[in-house]
Amino acid sequence: MAQIPNLDNAPINLTSLREQSQRELVNILKNIRGKKCLVIHQKLSGSLSSIIQTSILKEHGIELRHLSADPIQTECSKLVYLVRSELTLMTLISLHIHNDTSKGLQREYYVYFVPRRAVGCEKILEEEKVHHLLTIGEYPLYIVPLDEDVLSFELDLSCKECLVDGDTSSLWHIANAIHKLEFSFGVIPNVRAKGKGSVRVADILNRMQAEEPVNSPDMVVPEINSLILLDREVDLVTPMCSQLTYEGLLDEFLHINNGAVELDASFMGAAQQEGKKMTVPLNSSDKLFKELRDLNFEVVGQILRQKAQSMKQDYTDVTSNNQTVSELKDFVKKLNPLPEMARHINLAQHLSTFTSKASFLGQLDMEHTIIEGQSYDICFEHIEEMIHKQEPLVNVLRVLILFSITNSGLPKKHFHYLRRELLHSYGFEHMVTLNNVEKAGLLKKQETKSNWLTVKRALQLVVEDTDTANPNDISYVFSGYAPLSIRLIQHAILRLLPGPHSEIKRILRQPSLDTLQGHSSNVDKVSDGRRSLVLVVFVGGATFAEISALRFLSAQEGMAYDLIIGTTKIATGRSLIETFVGS
Repeated sequence: MAQIPNLDNAPINLTSLREQSQRELVNILKNIRGKKCLVIHQKLSGSLSSIIQTSILKEHGIELRHLSADPIQTECSKLVYLVRSELTLMTLISLHIHNDTSKGLQREYYVYFVPRRAVGCEKILEEEKVHHLLTIGEYPLYIVPLDEDVLSFELDLSCKECLVDGDTSSLWHIANAIHKLEFSFGVIPNVRAKGKGSVRVADILNRMQAEEPVNSPDMVVPEINSLILLDREVDLVTPMCSQLTYEGLLDEFLHINNGAVELDASFMGAAQQEGKKMTVPLNSSDKLFKELRDLNFEVVGQILRQKAQSMKQDYTDVTSNNQTVSELKDFVKKLNPLPEMARHINLAQHLSTFTSKASFLGQLDMEHTIIEGQSYDICFEHIEEMIHKQEPLVNVLRVLILFSITNSGLPKKHFHYLRRELLHSYGFEHMVTLNNVEKAGLLKKQETKSNWLTVKRALQLVVEDTDTANPNDISYVFSGYAPLSIRLIQHAILRLLPGPHSEIKRILRQPSLDTLQGHSSNVDKVSDGRRSLVLVVFVGGATFAEISALRFLSAQEGMAYDLIIGTTKIATGRSLIETFVGS
């Protein structure tokens, strides 16, 4: 399990939230007496690594195993399954029980659903004739603090479920997670929502408050002043673009999972451990990473070089002069960040092997050409060439979806042609994939003229001559493209784009949120002088580049708000598209 993030500098008390989740899990396990084996689904182990340390579980005499089709090898007589409500996992659990029964093993079985049980899952357990052998419960883990300003609701499939399957249960989960926050930090007085799913979340949240009210004394000012809910569906352009911040690129190429990346130890300078995997924690507990994460990658190498030279100069000074004990002590203190320096020099060097490739630079050029919305034929021919070269399907779909969205679809002739070419090149088994992306509206036939150029101009989404070293605009995160989602949040003009929106004042005496930028006024401060806090929730996933852009906004002089980000999952274009790929 990766290093648990330090939450001491969070704008609200996220540590208490995490401790509550820890207690709930420990209590579940304590209530099952005797030696036990905790069987966790691989996906869930990432979430738990941000909540509780393995050592705490082992202190309670708990063995840990990952859920797979293989039988559980343990001498424990009690198996505790901690799983998400996924139908396929019920088959695996049933398989284990049948296997134990056939061997005459006498065991007690417990299944705890995260965050809540589902009728469909229990139905499968009944059909497999194992339901009566199980004790079933819930572990209500709705929120995982990934960092001091980022909360994840751990709903990996919410975008696909809402857009393709018509399953909106994730929206209830999001509303419930926010309502849970309200029990700790007070009712959020101002709610703004943009997009179908977000409007629904706002409605459910209101209903929850009516049915199960948060009873806070009248005079207590809520810690979170405003909530902005934004559908991923409102801006599917941004995740399809390649992120260019340090953290964004790490996620694009190395796939950050709950604040850590796993990679070959040889990339981190451990040549003697070639072939062994190494987990590298990436959160604000690492002070150097906190400084580098939101920068454009172009600048990262330069900053690391400057720090290394400064350290070298300190070393030269200390070896060439007769230093006092006090001066030597100061020098040794300066060496504390050395392991972090080595870690990020290795990571940056490894990343540059990807970013310096001609194929990646060509991809960036094509993305910018599509965003500019001027050269239809060049873009179409490029996509056609990618298909004929049989480049990875996800890469082709990423460019094709970006092209389709910015053009409000493809002309009928081109739509059918590319669809046919994709199936011929990648196999007819991908009929399901194409049906999914079409149903989600990511790829479609053009029926109306595109409004992309109007939106692009109105919101200044393309910024010429972006200074990535000393940025003065959020466009630095994509080297010239300002994420549409963040522009909407920045201006808080959620009515500009078509589609459902809502604005709700839940406590009328509270000031409203009229703009997220501009000079600080008295209404932007809460009574004790702190800046107001805005919770921005992405329904369907947020990219690290968008999070970096929000941090950049929050740090600007004259910005009236602190921001905290909630998301169903951390996403990239690749991870979003992979949820649509048919198995």
